[in-house]
Amino acid sequence: MQLIDRMATAFASLGLLGRLPAPGTWGSLAAVLVAPWVFAPAPPLVRFTILALVFLGGSLACDMVERRLQRKDPGLCIIDEVLGQWITVAFLACPTPAQYIYAFALFRLFDMLKPPPVRASENWLPGGLGIMLDDALAGLYSALALGVLIWLGV
Repeated sequence: MQLIDRMATAFASLGLLGRLPAPGTWGSLAAVLVAPWVFAPAPPLVRFTILALVFLGGSLACDMVERRLQRKDPGLCIIDEVLGQWITVAFLACPTPAQYIYAFALFRLFDMLKPPPVRASENWLPGGLGIMLDDALAGLYSALALGVLIWLGV
């Protein structure tokens, strides 16, 4: 495996986390644990720039991993979980610990249930773009649900 393939695999899998059982859960947990220090303190424009970079970088990396393994949406690719989890909290000015817990649970729920059009979106775009898109949409569902919970005072 060439250096570029190793780098793409390391990025797409968040190092060794993508090789653990239930890799999506581990990727989401890692994303929510680092968000208070890496993502949430950033101003909105920087947050959305980070999301765009994760989407683009994740698309490229997951595409390379998918082609190398010759498997559609390999479980090893969990950078999409970071994207979805961070989209879930991107609209909150200063998330509380409880909101991070809700964000984690909601994103995992929508990522697993894949309500329309989340499941269909996996096939709208080829390769890594499709891998990233479904989690981006699940993140939007989660952000909306989290906003409703906050509005209700939960």
